[in-house]
Amino acid sequence: MMLAPTDPDRDCPLCPRLHDFIADWRAREPQWFNAPVPPFLPPEGREAVRLLIVGLAPGLRGANRTGRPFTGDYAGDLLYSTLIRFRLARGRFEARPDDSLELMGTAIVNAVRCVPPQNKPTGPEISTCRSFLIPTIESFPNLTAVLALGAIAHQSMVRTLGGRVAAHPFRHGGRHRIGKLALFSSYHCSRYNTNTGVLTEEMFVNVFKEIAEFLEQ
Repeated sequence: MMLAPTDPDRDCPLCPRLHDFIADWRAREPQWFNAPVPPFLPPEGREAVRLLIVGLAPGLRGANRTGRPFTGDYAGDLLYSTLIRFRLARGRFEARPDDSLELMGTAIVNAVRCVPPQNKPTGPEISTCRSFLIPTIESFPNLTAVLALGAIAHQSMVRTLGGRVAAHPFRHGGRHRIGKLALFSSYHCSRYNTNTGVLTEEMFVNVFKEIAEFLEQ
């Protein structure tokens, strides 16, 4: 049986709006990554992954530029410093894909792999990209926990895992059991959320405290 691909092709045509947006930025910034962003994996590979972090979509000058999730914009500063604090990453995060940062037992992916205009993917684009998110989840044989960053990533993960959104509503610090996986949720670690006080560093750290305790069980 042929397995479904976990990653889109570099020129994936499934979402015409996103395909055209990337094509435009390839012409403007030919040195940028400008393609569907693959998951960031630990050096030990997929079998080592117990925690998967799911964001919404690549940032234009973040992952779309660098080719690594949460790398190149502010959201990565808080995320990776917190991962290092809880020994879910090691090395030094320097906001570029060739720094010394390595994940430990953790992988990071976006619910939508291609950068959307104004950082806002449409419902059909989110749904279409679940055709890659589902086999990505299935590719981690030892996965036990997922952290969704933001309500849209949370809802997409609930649907990916076969749950009903109404039965598993989003809230910061939330935790749901869907099948064999624990789904944790946090407000997205974007600059907007931290600047406006929607998310504080303490709130974010507290989510990871709960995840770390769960992983130690």
